[in-house]
Amino acid sequence: MRIDLSVTHPIVLSAQFEVRGFTVLLGASGEGKSTLIKALAGLVPSTGEPFHGLPPQRRPIGYLPQGYALFPHLKAWENVAYALGGTLREHRRVALDLLGSMNLAHHADKRPAQLSGGQQQRVALARALARKPHILLLDEPTSALDASTRDEVMAELISRMHRLSVPALAATHDASMAAMADWMVLMAGRRVVQQGIPRDVFAHPVSIQAAALLGFRNRFVGTVLENEEQAGSTLLRWEAAGSTLRVPLLPQAAPGCLVDWVVAADDVRLPPLKAHEHRTSENPVYGHIEHLVVQGANTTAALRCGNALLWLTAPYRLADHHHLAIGDRLDVDLRTSHIRGWLRESVASAAHIAQPGEP
Repeated sequence: MRIDLSVTHPIVLSAQFEVRGFTVLLGASGEGKSTLIKALAGLVPSTGEPFHGLPPQRRPIGYLPQGYALFPHLKAWENVAYALGGTLREHRRVALDLLGSMNLAHHADKRPAQLSGGQQQRVALARALARKPHILLLDEPTSALDASTRDEVMAELISRMHRLSVPALAATHDASMAAMADWMVLMAGRRVVQQGIPRDVFAHPVSIQAAALLGFRNRFVGTVLENEEQAGSTLLRWEAAGSTLRVPLLPQAAPGCLVDWVVAADDVRLPPLKAHEHRTSENPVYGHIEHLVVQGANTTAALRCGNALLWLTAPYRLADHHHLAIGDRLDVDLRTSHIRGWLRESVASAAHIAQPGEP
């Protein structure tokens, strides 16, 4: 499904993107994600496709607002039946069938306060599906879930959407949820800046803003020293850490230009396991361990490198082999190919305008 909408109230935004399977709309608070969802539902005035001109009650959508908005005084089956119109009793059988498809038949007579967050979500989903929608719209579907159950509930929800073959669009600021989707759309500056398959988007963010949305902690600024075109790299001075780095070639970069760059925490490489092993360091960096957290099978550490904090994630056994401890010096390496860099937007725009022969 193709989305092409313009909204002028309560905020101004325009968005064009695809919905493919379970699609996540990822953006920071205030970007207009919820407004876009409400515009598709017909709750906010908009122009564009799909559903242009249709009143909310005639739009073939299922809508799950934040917090699910279940009626607290109604039982689970009554909440579902309410979406069907008419009297509740005449729709009881359909409501029970829908709850049964969500494995909630034995909770049909419970009120929302008696259900867990995940169960409430499934009741709201059954209510949204009662109208046999062409698309399901979800506004911050993880907001009512605790961190310990979020991934499990969302994995179950996405699986149900796949079985039902109903496309869904979920607005969220949770990058971990976006990683579970079939397709993801990034919003920054109240516009779509990138869309694609999650693994491709995470591997190749198109800007520093996109990298921030995707949860990259290691976001820094460097100054261009020179371009090494034969080597396919650009030499940067990382002033905050007092280091020099090689990043993939930025053809429009001139000496003195500022470059935003990122590296994933799991791409920060620890030294070789064995002391006699030799490995060429492409971008050697050293620092002192300032934070150290063990979570399950992984260890996360933060290195104080001058004025910068460089985060790394490594398997627990590898970190344990190095006897990592707070205060210790640690030498790490950043592969050139693992670094993503972008000229500062104002510089990049000026460089683009200056290109001869362009329209």
